[in-house]
Amino acid sequence: MIDLSVDENGRRRAADQARKRGIVIPTFDEMRDPTKIQPQIRAELTGIGLWDVHPRNLFRITWKNQPVKHGGGFGRVNYLEFPPALTGVRARVIALVGKWFPTGAHKVGATFGCLVPRLVTGQFDPARHKAAWPSTGNYCRGGAYNSALLGCQSIAILPEGMSRERFEWLRRIAGEVIATPGSESNVWEIFQKCKELQATRPDVAIFNQFDEPGNHLWHYAVTGPAMEEVLASELGKDGRYAGVCLTSGSAGTLGCGDHLKERYPRSVIAVGESLQCPTLLQAGFGSHRIEGIGDKHVPWIHNVRNTDLVIAIHDEAPMRLIRLFNEPEGRKHLIRQGVPASLVDTLDLVGISGAANLLMAVKLAHHHELTERDVVLTVLTDSMELYGSRLAELREERGGYSAAQAAADHERWLLGATTDHVLELTYRERKRVHNLKYFTWVEQMGKSAEELERQWYDWPEYWDRIHRQVDAIDELIREFNALVQGG
Repeated sequence: MIDLSVDENGRRRAADQARKRGIVIPTFDEMRDPTKIQPQIRAELTGIGLWDVHPRNLFRITWKNQPVKHGGGFGRVNYLEFPPALTGVRARVIALVGKWFPTGAHKVGATFGCLVPRLVTGQFDPARHKAAWPSTGNYCRGGAYNSALLGCQSIAILPEGMSRERFEWLRRIAGEVIATPGSESNVWEIFQKCKELQATRPDVAIFNQFDEPGNHLWHYAVTGPAMEEVLASELGKDGRYAGVCLTSGSAGTLGCGDHLKERYPRSVIAVGESLQCPTLLQAGFGSHRIEGIGDKHVPWIHNVRNTDLVIAIHDEAPMRLIRLFNEPEGRKHLIRQGVPASLVDTLDLVGISGAANLLMAVKLAHHHELTERDVVLTVLTDSMELYGSRLAELREERGGYSAAQAAADHERWLLGATTDHVLELTYRERKRVHNLKYFTWVEQMGKSAEELERQWYDWPEYWDRIHRQVDAIDELIREFNALVQGG
């Protein structure tokens, strides 16, 4: 569970800092339903840009932002539907859009769920502590951004091989940026840097997304209900919700699947990874190019007993798809195939991991032989706004993109997708995946074997206890805001 014990002195110091900066913190309830936000704050937001480093943008940590870059209000959940002409499957594939969060990715929500409980309980003192955000990409961006909004100092930790756009932005926002060796699959090197900081810098508080229950909880409490609203709007009388497909970075977003399974018990949760690093599929290792996925370990916050399938995606597929979706010849090809031009114009909302998630949904639809009645959900964590340099690199490496290449990529990677590298998890397969946590988290990171056993045998109560903390956290946020306003 999240430690919600209150340090009164620390909480008062944090409230004093917040008062000086005019900070008000939203509740989970307000992130789910922005109509509950105070009219005065909604009015202030009309003069603030979506990415501005302004404390009022804490209230834009929601799936319901108006999709504009400046001054937007709130509306419905932002999502896209991908038609059969694009996907090649009969099932309806619907994806929530992450671009319209501050920083252009939904990870600001996950980092809010990690930092805010410690801040409003006084466990994190912004006058004395620095928040360290270890990540393979968007999580440390979200952490650095929320830290800035909340008046906290931050340290961003990410592999040196991540996209140039990430580093350029972080150097403007974070107090310190640490580049660790390797690229997307080099998570262990990040963990090692965290250990070094813990041993040498007592002022550093590590917010490790892979073991922070607040990451899982935010998606359970906010992303899950957003998906439920989409289903209420789209299923109609005869529709069926089949399941959700999500690549595993920190496994935090999988928390939305826990929420949906409570409402739709027959639905499935499918977790994805790169075929080049098939840790869940076959306890494998390797490196890959799907930015946004961590691997070579099973995150501590992955509720493995609630996971139904593993789907591995070849890392070439997302690289081909981002060209198909963004190069002029690729877009022309899709329109010729009957994909609505209005959708083609929005395909830049699909980032690299989003393309992998889309392909996962297609493979699940094939595997379960889904029909027009069935809806598969997924998430577009970020957009191509964060990967312009990757497109430029592909052009330099492979040359121009032709109509013939577009047709080949569409046929090979979407229309021709198959059920290869899909594993349905039996009880024993789930236990095998769960047991992999031992080698990272118990042997190397100091977790207890007893808690690892509780995750498995005290199920689902172990996770339910975390889920039930939402109301308590909201009450602590209200108390904190009252301290800020009361002086």
